[in-house]
Amino acid sequence: MITSSGSLLEFFDAHRARSEPLVLATIVRTIGSTYRKAGAHMLIAQDGQAAGLLSGGCAESDLIERARRVFSSGQAELADYDTRGSDDVIWGIGLGCEGAMRILLTLLDTKNDYQPFTMIAQHIREHRRGAFAFVVAPHGKENVLGQSWHSQIEALPAALQLLMESAATVRAAETARFENNEVFVAPIDLPPRLLVLGAGADAMPVAEIAGLMGWQVSLVDHRPAYAVASRFARAREVLLVPAKELTQRIKIADFDAAVVMSHHLPTDQMYLEALANSSIGYVGLLGPAARRARLLSELGELAVSLHGRLAGPVGLDIGAKSPETIALAIVAEIHAHLYGHSGGSYSELLKRSG
Repeated sequence: MITSSGSLLEFFDAHRARSEPLVLATIVRTIGSTYRKAGAHMLIAQDGQAAGLLSGGCAESDLIERARRVFSSGQAELADYDTRGSDDVIWGIGLGCEGAMRILLTLLDTKNDYQPFTMIAQHIREHRRGAFAFVVAPHGKENVLGQSWHSQIEALPAALQLLMESAATVRAAETARFENNEVFVAPIDLPPRLLVLGAGADAMPVAEIAGLMGWQVSLVDHRPAYAVASRFARAREVLLVPAKELTQRIKIADFDAAVVMSHHLPTDQMYLEALANSSIGYVGLLGPAARRARLLSELGELAVSLHGRLAGPVGLDIGAKSPETIALAIVAEIHAHLYGHSGGSYSELLKRSG
């Protein structure tokens, strides 16, 4: 089973290139505690191979069986999974996960140009906001379950256009009424973009972990021996750029977070200066507190602009000692920042909340 968004696209591309149909499974409603939330996707091939997890493995086998019917009939199907009761009266497998979800299965093939996932994949690659919609409760003969729209369709009905624009802007899924139908509208979930400044050996696990999560990772280094794409299989790009030319060659505002880790003091100084002059919301700095203090001192008054944005030493306190565990701590802290969390323990949060 493939789980990251990056691998989801690879799975999609491979099957589409061979003109092989797929079933797209999309969560269109959740209640209570669920592994994934509304708008999450899973792709299923005719041979039963799949990409993407919707329930952490609980519902996937059943979804693959349901997908066989969709392949055969060509008709969309809704699947309900309710694990809130001890006996799981709807599904009957006794998981006790205390949540429920509704999943829509729709056919993607050459006849419909694999839409709306073709558009979703394009927006993810281009990191461009957009939205998609499905009919989840049709009314009337002209509408069918699973009928879809996406934000690249020209001349969308005004009401639907407004719903999609709202979803893309607010970054939240909703169920609404459109032409007497119940429609599910959701934004395209764009992966975070991470700029790693320094492509040494310890940057490799950072790029690997972030890439495994589907993030779009760009690495920059001024040393030809380090800025080698083959060293970073999961990176989107590896660029050889002199530090003093960073702002001329890289649009820093396009990134969600940056990590400075060249281990070369003058270079890190130039990187920090460029980041201080940018609007990027998270700046991680590898190295001890004394090194951070020295770099900030060299920045002078410009250091003030990094207040509230600079994480140095970078990473969560997880007892990291090796390059791999340090990378885990770095990526975990960035993830917590991007999604508005503190990075604390779930069990401790539950204790404090009573």
